[in-house]
Parts: sequence; structure tokens; C-alpha cells
Amino acid sequence: MDETTRIALLARVLGDGAPAAGVEVGIGDDAAVLEAPRPGSRLVWTIDEQVEGVHFRRELLAWRDVGWRSFMAAASDVAAMGASPWCALCAMVLPGDVDGAVLREIALGQREAADAVRAPVVGGNLSRGPAVSLATTLLGTCERAVERRGAEPGDGVWLAGRVGLAAAGFAALARAREGGREARGAQAATDAMPPALCEAVDAWRRPRALVAEGRAMGAVARAAVDVSDGLARDAGHLAEASGVRVVLDESALRSDAALIAAAGALGADPLELALHGGEDYALVAASRAPIPGFRRIGEVREGRGLALRDGAGERSIEPRGFDHFAT
Repeated sequence: MDETTRIALLARVLGDGAPAAGVEVGIGDDAAVLEAPRPGSRLVWTIDEQVEGVHFRRELLAWRDVGWRSFMAAASDVAAMGASPWCALCAMVLPGDVDGAVLREIALGQREAADAVRAPVVGGNLSRGPAVSLATTLLGTCERAVERRGAEPGDGVWLAGRVGLAAAGFAALARAREGGREARGAQAATDAMPPALCEAVDAWRRPRALVAEGRAMGAVARAAVDVSDGLARDAGHLAEASGVRVVLDESALRSDAALIAAAGALGADPLELALHGGEDYALVAASRAPIPGFRRIGEVREGRGLALRDGAGERSIEPRGFDHFAT
């Protein structure tokens, strides 16, 4: 399948839906054309990339899941700013062994994710390279963007979504791979798993950007961050940017029954998964008032850094999580 045929395939899969409001020209020209946003509104603009061997392994995922995850990672960044996704560009790098059937599955996953957050793909780029790489540039709109800086002592720390369950799902798939079950395909790796691990695997394969929760947060949150590299690492980013100390409640992080069940099936510590796992695409916000769709997991204090509080007291913890360049 040559480049022209591949581009035509992508245009059919990604471009046959109703265009988003404000999109004048979509897939099919040298560039997309957008109407300028209304006065007083803000554009939120992000890019996220999913690289084979770094963010995913093809033996652990269906290709449609790869497309979905690549889009949702960018959508979560927009949600963390309190914005509504508008439209996206997707750039693909594909090795020679990715044929038309695989390309269609990747595009269908992207299309499903784009439909879920109501932000169509309006263009992109296609190139050949040594490994699959999917980069999604996503535009969003809002009246007020919520930044990582801005948290103040006395704020509560609020969480929307789950933390740790996706990491449990990846651990379960990695264990299945070691047992040789991946040889029968990505789906076969889950056949012998208990239900608790199947739910965790779904959380890793099909994360969902919390767009509605992000919009609800936008009116009241002083600061926010999306949890993609682990709660401790990302909450640490918020603490550093705001110049405050974030104190997390251990009991609140141990209250997710699904995480406890998955950790038990793995013989893992649910607190370790919650703090240092990744790819949850949850949202953490600092706010004086409760936020619809969020639950309180800690507080903001004067000082610096990150701490964990339990019945015995409070201790500082490292903002450890996923790092692309860790050795």
C-alpha cells in the first residue's frame, strides 16, 4: 500500500464525521483552517506522543487500543487545564511491516477516542520509520485555564478518576507475557486472569480523559495536573510549581476496592501502585471547595515537597514515577 492510498484510508476513517464547530477546512488540504476563538476565550494546545517500546508493546495491545491511547493521552492534558477538546492533528510514523489492515485499526482507535471527547482529527502527517510512533496535537478551548501553579495553603487536594489500576493492568499483562500467553495474541493474554485483573487491564488499554470533570474543575480549582506519570510524581509537579507542600492521605489512597483486589491478585502493594504507577489519566486539583466528580485525598500546606499522612503521622516521600530518561 503506497502513501497516497494510506492517506486516503486515513481520510475515510478519520474525516467522514461531522466537522467540529469552527473548523473550516479539515483533512485533505495542506493544512487545516480554523475560525478564531471568540473574544475572551483561551486556546489550550498540547502534543503527546506514544512510541513503540517506550509507551506500549504491540504484543500487549490490539492496534485499535494503540490508536485510542495515543489520542486520550493528549485529551487528558487538555482536560487538566479545565478546557474542552476542540480538534486534533495526528502524525504517524510507521515501519514497513504495518500494512493497511493495521493502519485502519490504529485509525479506528483514534476515531473512537476523538468521537468520545468530541474533537475530530482534522489533519496530520504520515511517514516511515523504524518503530510505530503516534503524535497527537490537540486544541481545546476554555474561559480560564487552570495551571499547575496557584495552589495555596489551606486548599484541599482533590482527585477525579482512579490511580494505580492502570499500572496493575500493565503488570498483569507483563506477567502474562513472561508466561508465554502473549504468543496467542493480546486478547489471549487475559483469558486466564481473574476478573479483578481484567478490569485493571481494561484501565490500561482503554484509559479515558476526564473532560467533564475537567470542565467542572475549571470554575473553582486554583491549580491542577493530569496524572499520567504517577500520582506522586505529578502531585510533586503541582507542589513544585505552586511553591507549597502537598500532603496526601494514605487511607484515601487505599479506599479503591478494585485496586485492592487487583493488587491482591498480583501480590503487590496497592499504595505503591497508587503513588508510583502511571497512565491513569486521572486529575488532581487544589481547591478550597469540593469539586463535582472529585474526592478529597489530601491538603495543601506551607512548605515544600510531597508528604504522605497515615495514623502514625506524616513523612516526606519522593515524587517518583515514570521518567522517559531515567536510567
